[in-house]
Amino acid sequence: MNDYQRLDAWVDAHFEEELRFLQELVRVPTDTPPGNNAPHAERTAELLKAFGFHAEKHAVPEAEVRAAGMQSITNLIVRRPYGAGRTIALNAHGDVVPPGEDWTHDPYGGEVQDGCIYGRATAVSKGDFASFTFAVRALESLGASLKGGVELHFTYDEEFGGELGPGWLLRHELTRPDLMIAAGFSYEVVTAHNGCLQLEVTVHGKMAHAAIPDSGVDALQAAVHILQALYLQNTLYRDIRSKVAGITHPYLNVGRIEGGTNTNVVPGKVVFKLDRRMIPEENPVQVEADIRRVIQQAADACAGISVDIRRILLAHSMKPLPGNQPLVDAIRKHGSAVFGEDIPAMGTPLYTDVRLYAAAGIPGVIYGAGPRTVLESHAKRADERLELEDLRRATKVIARTLRDLLD
Repeated sequence: MNDYQRLDAWVDAHFEEELRFLQELVRVPTDTPPGNNAPHAERTAELLKAFGFHAEKHAVPEAEVRAAGMQSITNLIVRRPYGAGRTIALNAHGDVVPPGEDWTHDPYGGEVQDGCIYGRATAVSKGDFASFTFAVRALESLGASLKGGVELHFTYDEEFGGELGPGWLLRHELTRPDLMIAAGFSYEVVTAHNGCLQLEVTVHGKMAHAAIPDSGVDALQAAVHILQALYLQNTLYRDIRSKVAGITHPYLNVGRIEGGTNTNVVPGKVVFKLDRRMIPEENPVQVEADIRRVIQQAADACAGISVDIRRILLAHSMKPLPGNQPLVDAIRKHGSAVFGEDIPAMGTPLYTDVRLYAAAGIPGVIYGAGPRTVLESHAKRADERLELEDLRRATKVIARTLRDLLD
């Protein structure tokens, strides 16, 4: 039996234990917002201790967390040094969007049914807390002479951009790996992803009684005019094409609108939030300037209206860094062997906090437990789920990849 077969056998023999580990992680909510995520880090550290893994707890100061709109963050680093050589970080995030409505399973139950585990963050990305942890355990079961080391980075700020997750660890020089693999939820090896600009737009008018509407200035009517101008841009974005496989064109989404005080009052203020996805070829500075210009011009066409535009998030795209090829080659080789099909390297229209490693000059890829597509995982939707066989196979692929890279 060669080392790859021994790794596969270890994962199979310990898979029920891996599943129980994931269930325990799912049962501690990490809805962000509100972002009270330190309790999950404490529970994760406790579970890791049972495997002989010491998790360093790096608590982000409360003032920084509150300023970012969250309640608590403790990031974890588990260091497994084996000898001289390169260090490979495995990063997954524990924070998740709230479950929302229409679930047919308990979002925090970790229920297993028809070959899937259900629950918020099973696919994104507590599933890779499990795949990464058990891949390292499988690697160490070989008792082989290894060169380098592995770090587990379990962080809690991906939904709000990652600056207090990986960004915080890197800024404070708490880690500096040579290569990294981040949690993913597709069969592909992802080497590039979109950027994201999020803005909050406040439209100011003048409140008035609905019986005498001419005494006011309707902020909602102006907001509709501004939104129409933005949605027109969305149709134009289709003509801007990315050369990265898996990424098509830029697009814009308005995800939240609120305003007004009552049905019999002309609304004096409306606030909406938009999300503008940027392909890797775009310049974020120019993108933001263009969006602000469109909003301001549309507002200027409405008498008595003013707007405030506040940037919520600017997440740069991830582009392939020189040096990531060993990761790509190893994962593709072992993914093909374990899954029985070609595993392509490509981009994704998502944005992630992996970009922060890339910005620090650390080559990385996105790969982890998940289905063929985001839609199949129900990520950020009701009944998020992860197929157990996908979890098992991804764990084997990561374990085999680590064996190659640390040989």
